[in-house]
Amino acid sequence: MQPDHSATGNGQLRKTLRLWHVIIIGLAYLTPMTVFDTFGIVSGITAGHVPSAYLLALAGILFTAVSYGTLVRRFPQSGSAYTYTQRAINPHVGFLVGWSSLLDYLLLPMVNALLAKLYLSAMFPEVPEWIWVAGFVTLISLINMRSVNLVAHFNLLFVAVQVAIIAVFIYLCVRGLGQGEGLGTAWSLLPFGDSQTQLSALAAGATILCFSFLGFDAVTCLSEETRDPSKTIPRAIFLTALIGGLVFITVSYFIQAYFPTMARFHDHEAALPEIALYVGGKLFQSIFIACTVINTIASGLASQTSVSRLLYVMGRDKVIPASIFARLHSRYKTPVLNIAVVGLISLSAIFFDLVTATSIINFGALVAFSFVNLSVINHCYLREGNRQGLANKLMYLVLPTIGFCIIVSLWLDLNEHSLMFGGAWAALGLVYLAWLTKAFTAAPPKYVAE
Repeated sequence: MQPDHSATGNGQLRKTLRLWHVIIIGLAYLTPMTVFDTFGIVSGITAGHVPSAYLLALAGILFTAVSYGTLVRRFPQSGSAYTYTQRAINPHVGFLVGWSSLLDYLLLPMVNALLAKLYLSAMFPEVPEWIWVAGFVTLISLINMRSVNLVAHFNLLFVAVQVAIIAVFIYLCVRGLGQGEGLGTAWSLLPFGDSQTQLSALAAGATILCFSFLGFDAVTCLSEETRDPSKTIPRAIFLTALIGGLVFITVSYFIQAYFPTMARFHDHEAALPEIALYVGGKLFQSIFIACTVINTIASGLASQTSVSRLLYVMGRDKVIPASIFARLHSRYKTPVLNIAVVGLISLSAIFFDLVTATSIINFGALVAFSFVNLSVINHCYLREGNRQGLANKLMYLVLPTIGFCIIVSLWLDLNEHSLMFGGAWAALGLVYLAWLTKAFTAAPPKYVAE
């Protein structure tokens, strides 16, 4: 499969995606079953009130989702926060936001390969770990190279499997609660809070859970492959965040009702296998763990799709080498070289540590979310002058300000690894930008459509 060398800078992504395609890719990126991975940690932080922490996280994300939707209508191109900040604030700032986001986007496919290695090695310890990583990366890369529609259809299957296993899990929880497990009832307000609940604890839990929503914004990278993107993408962004949030809140409610405390768990940070075992027995546990592997495939497909499109836009702008990153395959119209580069980076999962990898990705996400909210204020409220009337003030000033303040509050809970690696990556981007723009005396290169 050879890329079309004439496509550099002139190729066009194929507009084939509909609303349901985009939502499915977004939900695959969110990975509904991630609620099980973080439950033990957040339940300990919130003293047994994970659903309320998800409610706080969802509120903050929905404000930012509205800002993303507003900017998509103005700039219906791929590139997400990079494109929006570049056009709404300043090209230099846009580059730095894109650069910071790139760290998050590049590492997410690797994290999924790492998770697949952990799950499969636990099931088949006799198989060398590198085989699982290589097989996983090869599979998602080949699917992504073929067609973005193929990605959407695979993800539809994978998301459907996750929804099915979640439905069975909820049924088993309701049955167990009726038999006296946990709270002894399927309907209680205790999982949401009691007289001892502390808002600061819920906020700390929400900080962790916000990163379960990574992916609602990634669908903006599909704008140039979506029909009527100015209408479809804003709806997809909001619906992806809302549907994902409702799934997280519902599932965490039943887990919390079944396990009011963490006393039954040996490892709070890896409670997923024990949750499945206690609720459904050994057979269900095996099926459940198998579904987590499907979960990583779905997320791996979606995350690789998004980062390859971000690299394509940055290459098309010539802020990174266009000869590599701005190429599209002559037949499939996919950025195959970008997909291959991301695949090679994902192979580092053979050596990487999960704790370190996941701590780094938070930095880029918060940078993107913060500047998207600021972009709405700067472009829509100040630059366009939409200041008259309550609706304009609400949409272009109040809502993005609230979203920005919520995201800024999350910065306070970033760990030192995230700040250290993220800060170093941002500093490297600043040095590169200074070289690219001759000490900031020129604007970064920018693609002009023919």
